[in-house]
Amino acid sequence: MAERPTNQRGSDDESDLGADIEGLGVFYLGKRVDPDSGKPGREPLLLDARRLTTHAVCVGMTGSGKTGLLISLIEEAAIDDIPAIVIDPKGDLANILLTFPELRPSDFRPWLEEDAAKRDGLTLEELAEKTAKKWADGLAASGQSGERIARLRDSVDMTVYTPGSSAGRPLAMLGSLEAPAKAILDDPEARRERIESLVSGVLAMAGIDAEPGRSREHLLVSAIVDALWKSGQEVDFGTLVRAIPAPPIERVGFLELENFFPAADRFQLASKLNTVAAAPGFDAWLHGEPLDVGRLLWTPAGKPRVSVISIAHLNDTQRMAFVTLLAGQAVSWMRSQAGTSSLKALFIMDEVFGYLPPTANPPSKTPLLTLLKQARAFGLGIVLATQNPVDLDYKALSNAGTWFLGRLQTARDKARVLDGLEGAASSSGAGFDRARVDRLLAGLEQRMFLLHSVHDDDETVFQTRWTMSYLRGPLLREEIKRLQGAVPETTGSVARVNPFAAGAGGGGAGPRPLLPPGVREVFLSPDGPVPAGGLLYKPAILGRARVRFTHTKARIDCDREMFCLAPAGEQLGESAWEGGRQFAEVPEVETAPLAGGFAGLPPALSAAKAYASLGTALKNHLARTAKLTVFTAPAIDAVSRPDETEGEFRIRIAQQVREWRDKEIDRISDKSAAKLASLNDRIARARQKVEKQKAEAKNKSMQTYVSIGTAVLSAILGRKVASS
Repeated sequence: MAERPTNQRGSDDESDLGADIEGLGVFYLGKRVDPDSGKPGREPLLLDARRLTTHAVCVGMTGSGKTGLLISLIEEAAIDDIPAIVIDPKGDLANILLTFPELRPSDFRPWLEEDAAKRDGLTLEELAEKTAKKWADGLAASGQSGERIARLRDSVDMTVYTPGSSAGRPLAMLGSLEAPAKAILDDPEARRERIESLVSGVLAMAGIDAEPGRSREHLLVSAIVDALWKSGQEVDFGTLVRAIPAPPIERVGFLELENFFPAADRFQLASKLNTVAAAPGFDAWLHGEPLDVGRLLWTPAGKPRVSVISIAHLNDTQRMAFVTLLAGQAVSWMRSQAGTSSLKALFIMDEVFGYLPPTANPPSKTPLLTLLKQARAFGLGIVLATQNPVDLDYKALSNAGTWFLGRLQTARDKARVLDGLEGAASSSGAGFDRARVDRLLAGLEQRMFLLHSVHDDDETVFQTRWTMSYLRGPLLREEIKRLQGAVPETTGSVARVNPFAAGAGGGGAGPRPLLPPGVREVFLSPDGPVPAGGLLYKPAILGRARVRFTHTKARIDCDREMFCLAPAGEQLGESAWEGGRQFAEVPEVETAPLAGGFAGLPPALSAAKAYASLGTALKNHLARTAKLTVFTAPAIDAVSRPDETEGEFRIRIAQQVREWRDKEIDRISDKSAAKLASLNDRIARARQKVEKQKAEAKNKSMQTYVSIGTAVLSAILGRKVASS
């Protein structure tokens, strides 16, 4: 996949650079640096977004500009409607939310420190004006403006999540113990990977160093989770802890449970996990939005989302547990996606040091390795960054096709990076000019990076562009809370409301009526607590039917189970169902009544044949009134699937359009390349012809000179002398 050509107009005016930085499916990262002068020129560096499907690594010391480059990547992806999950261990990537399209001093003022103003001998208002001007000038110099910032804000939803804290939007990390979708449960490999990462994360929370597939703690808990999921039981952290002393299994592998893991040892393991649950603040891990990768990448309406997950407030053990669980969820989500060559989403992690070491095997390593090896086929780009390049598994990082190398702190750091790149190039059969790369790295300045890519023959040095987001620096929990502002906290749970809920008891209450034989009786669950005087149950009819929907033009042919609930009356025809409500799921019901009385049953419903009439009427009623909502995109002849929500449909067609766009770009690029090759061939042949003609003309000139010389000698010395 070749880098797409850039517009290389020769004007020195920075104001017209904006036309050069926008393109379909390309990320504007900065300006190319002239290799001779070492200074940035006018030519922008535009990176084909699809290169990130082969993953990227960003390495640079503190102050190298690594944070700015990562934020630029996130901004460019957002403008291209590509969502991102961003793991932020230090709190500075949350700066992506500090975007001010108007670039007013008052926008910057709340994020400035009074001590910084005093050091500069300024008031806060003066510092705000200075900062606003600095940002406006920086954006203008890189061909950007407030209008581009507005586009960024309109393109995506941006949220800061804080697992284990209410500073940002809470994330229920341990709410992910519930069984995954049936497709994953039915796939042995996918189920094993999901259980492995889940159990690794849970044990890491308790500080238990358990290697997946080897330690008996990991094997036991994995077997318990697998058994609970297969039984259909709802699983939470408490259920798991209580199941360890008395597991729902008799053996692990071929060994009896007591021989493999005696009861006393199981109780000690349960006690360690229970200590986590007993710690103050544990409830924060259970509340909030579920750890759902799909929801982190898109809103329910289908709008792309940048989810910055700040883990700066967590200790090392909690960080390891969270990263393991999230990476495991990303693997499961990845396997549920259709294959694509276009970039669909980004998974970005800053400071990966300690999570992907060369020899040790922390719980985070396995899911991260799986993502690096397999996410490419599903359009999920992995971007890993660090300021400590020494303790990294470069064999694993050889799966990355793009490297951004900034200033490095020590000669040891540089040597380790060069060793890693050389090894990666050797394993892939590519060439690597170590001396040249070493020389280029030595000349890097702040905000300059060396781009090494398997897609290019040579390395490129560039200076990063000015970020649209204000780089405030690491945000504290109080600042994140202020940044989130009025963003509502949602748990994702929707209360189910019964339209015919039982009301409070009172006048008219009587004994429970008798129904004809063969008629099933159920009782709607009350919406709230039972009143002191009991409930008054009123008769209603509940019908269930399977309805088939067909539409040839829309390519729809499916069955749906539907429920209809209507108040009971004397009518037995279709009119009996007219005042009812239709549901895709059965309302919450109970098999026995609670305390209270009953309203009388209409006489028409005392005979068994009445219910047969109601069944026929329900069939006719649903055939006439049942609806299946689908969504269409006529411009691309797309129709939603019967089970798709509007948000899911928008996500699918957006990816479909992106893939079509990329194919068209490739087609036009290939066509242009063929024409360019033809023109270059014609130019080369024309040059050869010119050179030949020059050579022939020169030869004729020499012959003319010889003829003239011969004639002169003949005239002076005579023909005989000349001939001799």
